[in-house]
This record gives sequence, structure tokens and C-alpha cells, in this order.
Amino acid sequence: MTNASVREFKMPDVGEGLTEAEILKWYVQPGDTVTDGQVVCEVETAKAAVELPIPYDGVVRALHFPEGTTVDVGTSIIAVEVAGGAPAQEEAPAAPAPAAEPEQPAEQPAARQPVLVGYGVATSSTRRRPRKQAPDAAAGQAASAVQSELNGHGAAPAAAAPAAPAAPAAPEQRPLAKPPVRKLAKDLGVDLATVTPTGPGGVVTREDVHAAVAAAQVPQQTAPAAQPSAPAVPTPVQPAAPASYDSARETRIPVKGVRKATAAAMVGSAFTAPHVTEFVTVDVTRTMKLVEELKQDKEFAGLRVNPLLLIAKALLVAIRRNPDINASWDEAAQEIVVKHYVNLGIAAATPRGLIVPNIKDAHAKTLPELAASLGELVSTAREGKTSPSAMQGGTVTITNVGVFGVDTGTPLLNPGESAILAVGAIKPQPWVHKGKVKPRQVTTLALSFDHRLVDGELGSKVLADVAAVLEQPKRLITWA
Repeated sequence: MTNASVREFKMPDVGEGLTEAEILKWYVQPGDTVTDGQVVCEVETAKAAVELPIPYDGVVRALHFPEGTTVDVGTSIIAVEVAGGAPAQEEAPAAPAPAAEPEQPAEQPAARQPVLVGYGVATSSTRRRPRKQAPDAAAGQAASAVQSELNGHGAAPAAAAPAAPAAPAAPEQRPLAKPPVRKLAKDLGVDLATVTPTGPGGVVTREDVHAAVAAAQVPQQTAPAAQPSAPAVPTPVQPAAPASYDSARETRIPVKGVRKATAAAMVGSAFTAPHVTEFVTVDVTRTMKLVEELKQDKEFAGLRVNPLLLIAKALLVAIRRNPDINASWDEAAQEIVVKHYVNLGIAAATPRGLIVPNIKDAHAKTLPELAASLGELVSTAREGKTSPSAMQGGTVTITNVGVFGVDTGTPLLNPGESAILAVGAIKPQPWVHKGKVKPRQVTTLALSFDHRLVDGELGSKVLADVAAVLEQPKRLITWA
């Protein structure tokens, strides 16, 4: 076996703009034979769990990361010895010779990159500006290539330049470390050049930084007389080591994957869009009766019919009557983008966290078609198989907090949308009906909207229309 016969399969960008993914499960082990298109592992991105197929035939030689490891996009995760005599592409990030890195027009098309259906391998859109280098900094270029990999941008191709003679003296290389580790070192006042790296390829890890801090404190404690001799090193104001905690009384869960993406999205939404939330309590007794009747209708045989179906249809009718609610705010262009289609998002709680897949072109679906789409969306989300494309392009969202027994809430907008409807629990309550107090099925609706493009009148009309349809479901016909 030669190096030329081994191909390194890199972590692809399985979504749009994602920078990392966690390896959930390996389906192969070193020595296994794989074929083109065979799924070799399952990974979880910030949006969904997806399976990765290998794009060529061969024998697995190495798995570079264990299960549970978060890997940057563009990092090699598995080495496969290819069958036959086809030359393999070496994709290792730190090639020592810059002349080997320029354009590869002849071999590039031949090696098909790993893709999922509907997704190409997107190159990172956040490349750093090249640093100024001396003409003889060949070793520095190699270190920059490795650092670029650590930053999650893949190995940057070397600039096309005439070959230069070997440098008489290699400049001092910048220590290799990921951006979070560099920030940690800066916060702790540690010079990375003085830290002994223990990571793969000479990479400085978080543990190395903490070890350097601990080592620096030992002489300070044992030889206090030596402290005045080093006034140039500032003493940072921070704990010397990670805070300890009682594992029997506390549990620390790493923030990653869907939870990390949800947190970032919610913070961005809360501090970007000025939220306004309005409430209405409505008698949905007639809607509940219609749900029971539809369950017996042959047109809905095999379909899941529940109140959420009619609530979704009511919202679609309200949007048709008030189309300006179905819009988004374009900050860069300073424009309001009104959508002439409705991709209806449904917030779903899954074991991996909250996700919001959406039904494409929900406005054009009949009631049975909408029921089928809702059923498929929910079952796919529960199985953890929601694709990234299913969570992109939403225009308005419904969150059904009533399934947890609560009356309502003040939902935060899904980024890029202008409205979200929260549905509370449907409960029997005393209600004035035809001049008499009777027990009726009642719920509370809450509509949050972006006040930059939705004023109080428009938001109130939409919420009132949804309530009117649920109170009198016949309006699904008269208003349609």
C-alpha cells in the first residue's frame, strides 16, 4: 500500500454555511470494505442528523475521530485505500511543499466530492485575508495552511508565484491553535509560544493552556522572593483553572449541535427584531366537532387529523386575507420582502432539541394534502431524520405549546420570519354562549410579530382572523 492509493474523506458541508458537525455513529471499522454510495457514518450538524455516504470503493484504513467528536468542515475523518490503480488525491491540510498546492485542473473533476441529495460541497464563505509573509516563508505557509484548517476553512491554496530559493533561515512559526484556544490564552495572559503542545500535529489545546497557567503558579507560590523580578508579565484577573463542581449535585452538558444553533438563533432574534405579542381567547368548540367529523371522512383515511391541522389552515386563510404579514426584513438592502408563497414552519421538540421544519408551499395544499404533510413532518422530526433543506426558507411558524398543558406563551420569532403563532391548551371552560354560561372548549392564541414591518393593526387583523375561523370553521369556505 502506498500513500498515493489512500484517499482522505473530508467532513462535507451538509447544510448551507455550517462549519462543524458531530460524529454520532460510525457504521464501518478499519479493514471493512466500502462501496461507492455506502453510508459510513451519521453526523449531527446544527440543524439535523444526517448520514454521510462514501464517494468511492475501497478498504477503510483509519477512522480519524471517535464517536462524539465535533469536527470542522473540511477536516479528514476517514482514510480509505482505493481499489485499482487510479491515483488518489492527497487531501492532508499541511503539505510542506507549496509547489504541490497550486491548481489541479486535470485531477479535480475526477474525484467526486461527497455530497447529499440536493447539496453540493460548499466552500467556506468566511476566508481570512492572507497575512503578509516574507518571500522566503515556505515553512510559514505550511503553518498557515494548518491554522486555516483549525479555523474551519479548509486548506487554502497557495498563491501562484514564481519558485523562490530555499530560505536561509526559517522565520519563527506561529503556534498552532484553534481560535477558541487563542482567546482562552489571551484571557489568561498566556503566550502560546511558551506552551508545550500535546495535540495532533503540534496543536495547542485548551488543556495545554490550563497546564501552562498551573505550572506558572507553582514557582510563584514556592519562591515569593522571585516575584519582583518579573514585573513585565501582567497578572490577569481570572480563575487559575476551570471552576470545579460537585458532579453529584450538578451536571454539565456541552452546548453543541441543535442546541447551540437554537441558542444562537434565539439570541439573534431577540436582539434584532423588536417583538410584539398579542393574545386572544377563543371558543373552539365547533372546530373540535369538525375535527371529529373529519376523522370519519374517507378523504382523510390513514391521515392524522387533529386541531393543529385546522389551526394551520386558519392561519393560511388569515395570511391570504392579510398578505403583508408574510414578509421578511432585509437589513442590507433596507427592504421589506413580501413572500407570495407560504412555507409554514411547525416547531417540533425532539430528543436533540427544538427544530422548526416547514411545509413548502403550504398555501397551495388542500386540507387532506396539508394533513399528509403535517403527519410526515412530525414523524420525520421524531425520528431525527429531518433534512437541512426542510428547515430552510420558512416564512411563518406555528408552535403548539398546548400539548404541554400550558395556556399560551410569548414565542420568539424564527430568524428571517415576521410572525409566529403560539397555540395554548384547549380546555373546557365556562363561556357565555347564546346568552347563557355553558362549558365550552376554549383556547388562547398568541401572535408575536416583528414590529419593524408589522404594525399593530396588521398583527391584530391576522390574529382576529385566525380566531374567527376557529370559532366558526365555516369561514374556511366563505373566506376561501
